[in-house]
Formats: sequence, C-alpha cells, structure tokens
Amino acid sequence: MSVLEEVADGLAKRVTEMMTDLNDDTVERRIAAEIGASSPTLQEAFQTAMRLRKAEVRGHKLLDMYAKGEDVPKAGISSAPQD
Repeated sequence: MSVLEEVADGLAKRVTEMMTDLNDDTVERRIAAEIGASSPTLQEAFQTAMRLRKAEVRGHKLLDMYAKGEDVPKAGISSAPQD
C-alpha cells in the first residue's frame, strides 16, 4: 500500500467511525473539502477509501441478514455509486 493509500484509508477509517458515533454524514464532505484545498490527489484517494469502507459496511450488513435467515432484498443494478 502506498503512503497515499495509507493516509487516505486512515482518514477514511476515522471519518467512518466519527460519522457513526455522531450520526452525521456531513463529516465526510467537510473533511473531503478540507483535504481538497491542499491536495486534490489525497482528496480523490480519501473519497475512494470512503466508498470502499461504505461498501464494506453494506456487505457485512447483508451477510448478517443471510446468517440470520432474514429476507435479503434483491440488489438494484445501477451504474451510479451507492454512497
């Protein structure tokens, strides 16, 4: 993992935890804007890391539903990111 990816993922992890603790999705946008003001490259890597972490959370929730034998909704097919 490159330094860029490590920094971006470290920030994404903290932001994901803070968003959960505060129940506030605006934290992600605020941090992305602040990062982008000095490093658009880091901003893009951070936003990618956030998408990955959000997808991971959704994947775990779905697996939990399968494990509990719950009805699992069919996935909607979309070309747009599901942030």
